[in-house]
This record gives sequence, structure tokens and C-alpha cells, in this order.
Amino acid sequence: MSRKLLLPIAVLAIAMLGAVLLVATQSPLAGRPNERSFRAVRVMPVEMIPVRLDVFSQGTVSPRTESELIPEVSGRVIWTSPALVSGGYFEQGAALLRISSEDYAAARERARAALARARSEDEHARQVLARRRGLSERAVVSEAALDDALRAARVASANLREARVVLEQAGRDLARTEVRAPFTGRVREERVDVGQFLNRGQAYATLYATDLVEVRLPIADAQLAYLELPLWEAIPTAEFELPEVTLSARFAGREREWRGRLVRTEGEIDARSRLVHVVARIANGPASEALPLPVGLFVQARIAGREIDGVAVIPRQALQAPGRVFVVDGEDRLRFRDVEVLRIQGDDALIARGLDPGERICISPIQTPVDGMRVQPVAAGFESRGRAG
Repeated sequence: MSRKLLLPIAVLAIAMLGAVLLVATQSPLAGRPNERSFRAVRVMPVEMIPVRLDVFSQGTVSPRTESELIPEVSGRVIWTSPALVSGGYFEQGAALLRISSEDYAAARERARAALARARSEDEHARQVLARRRGLSERAVVSEAALDDALRAARVASANLREARVVLEQAGRDLARTEVRAPFTGRVREERVDVGQFLNRGQAYATLYATDLVEVRLPIADAQLAYLELPLWEAIPTAEFELPEVTLSARFAGREREWRGRLVRTEGEIDARSRLVHVVARIANGPASEALPLPVGLFVQARIAGREIDGVAVIPRQALQAPGRVFVVDGEDRLRFRDVEVLRIQGDDALIARGLDPGERICISPIQTPVDGMRVQPVAAGFESRGRAG
């Protein structure tokens, strides 16, 4: 046999011998137990806390008192106050304009003269009546003459009373030639100037008071249950019984807040929006420490609602279905739990019933949950944004 054939045969034989030795000398493989992995879910403990059910709304600031400036006498304007311009500020009782008073002063003098004549006629008639009664007692004059004297005395007395009323009216008309502010406030609009003839009873400016302002706030009828407020009855006058309202808006370059109280509810539901309107009132005068709340500003409102004890505040995502959450029991098994959702508030859900303190709820989404399935709970931090209301 040639050398070229012996070499491959020798190599093959050696390889087969090595394989036999490896099989013969190998140790048996140790078996490993099967490890089953469970689905990891994030859980958080249930904590029962008191929660205030605030109500949120928005509205536009309007004055509580607004009126038209209407002169009670006619005449030509001879002076207007510098405050009688759009946006002008005035104090209560300040003169806003004056009307020419010559004719009204003359009318008052005529009324004074008429009163003097009527007083003189009344005195004369009383004296004549007294003499006639004395003569009648002595049967000197007839009953007809006594009746004439009595009638003349009554007419003179009536004329005296009329003259007094005319003089009082003339005095009031003269005083009305100077139009004064009925309250402290500002001018919304004016349509009068010096030299203009004003007609009695016609409006020439619009004024509004600045001591108190109001905001009309729309609220869904379901949210009225959160407020301690009579719906259709008279609202108590004690201020501490009225819900507090916090208004906020960006004004003069920064976020600002104002505080007031609800004062009334409107007695009907809006037919188009199906909302009920409540009215908040805010002190806006010198006694208020905050920056005055400008009329016409659009504000956000937070109304203090009822406070309820024993409420679980959980993430909204923990609601796996309407009115249902997943609870992880002591054996790390998933359990379905029906709960009563009091309110959804932002990213939080407020649970009134169905959960106990210390229970772990699942806040991870699960595609195909099965009641009783084993899970691997992982603690997750959660900070509620709804605890203050």
C-alpha cells in the first residue's frame, strides 16, 4: 500500500478513537428546573384622605352697580367735572356737572313770594273766622256768613300748604342743577359737554361703582352637588356660610389672585348650554388689600366645595374600565374590584367606595387580564394633584 493512502487512513482512525474516548469518559448532564416568569406590574398602596371637591369655572368681571347719569331738570351745561370722561374716577357726592340755574333760582323766589301771600291770606281768613264765630254765638251774624268764613279759612289753609310744596319743589329743582355722583366709581361712557342743552330724563353718561364687582360663573348642574349652596332658596346672609371663590388671571404682567364669595344662584337653567349660573362677589374698594379687580377682565374661578372624608385618590390610568380597578392581593394575584368613582379631576380619580386602606392597586395597563392571575408587583411612586381639591 502506498504511503499516500496510509496517511489519511491513520488520521481517520485516530479521530474515531478520540471520539470514542470522549463519549466514554463524559459525565452525565445535570438537569435544571423550569423557572416560570410572571408579568411585572406597577402597584401603589391605597390611602384614604379628606378631599375638598372644588368646582372650577370662568367668567368676566362686571360691576355690581351700574347706572345712567340722567339729569332731573333741563338746561344748558355750564360746567363739567374733569372726572366726567370715559374711565374717569370719582368719589360719592362729587359734583359731575352743573346746569344753568338762573331760571330755577327765579322760580324759587316766585315760590317764596307765593308762600308769603298764602301765609298772609291764611292768617286773615283765620281772624275773620274767629270774629264770625264770636258774633254767631251772640246771634249777630247768620249761619250762612259763618259758613262762608269757614270755607274761606279752609281754602286759605290749602293754598298755604300748596305754596309750601311749590317752594320745596323749586328748591329741589335748583339743587338738581348740580348733578352729583350717587356712589364712588368710574365713568364707562359719557356723551355730554359744556354748552350742550340737556333734556330732563335723558341719559348722558354711564357710571359704575367700584366698591364691589361680580362675576357670573357657569356651572354644570352635576357640579352643584359639590357646593354647600341653596339652589332655589334664599342664600344665608352670614358671610362665613357662603362658599369662598378664588379668582385668578394674568394682569399687569403677572399672575394675580382675588378672593370673594358666592352670593346667589340664578333661578333657571340656560336653555342652550344647560348650565346653571352662580354669581361671585368680590370687595374691590379701599378696604381691599389686593390690586383692584378691573371690570371686563376674564378670570378663572375656583369655588370651594364640600369636604369629604375617606376618599382614595388614585391615578386616572388605574381605572382599567369604568368603575373598575385591579387589586393585587397578598399572594400577588390580580383581582378585579368594582369601585364607586366620585369624580374625575385632572389626572386623578377620586374613589368613594370599594377600596380599603393599604390595599395595592395596579396602575399598569394589561392587555388580557384574568382574575386571579399571578403578577410580579413593583412599587410605583404617585403624588396626587387632587388632594387640595
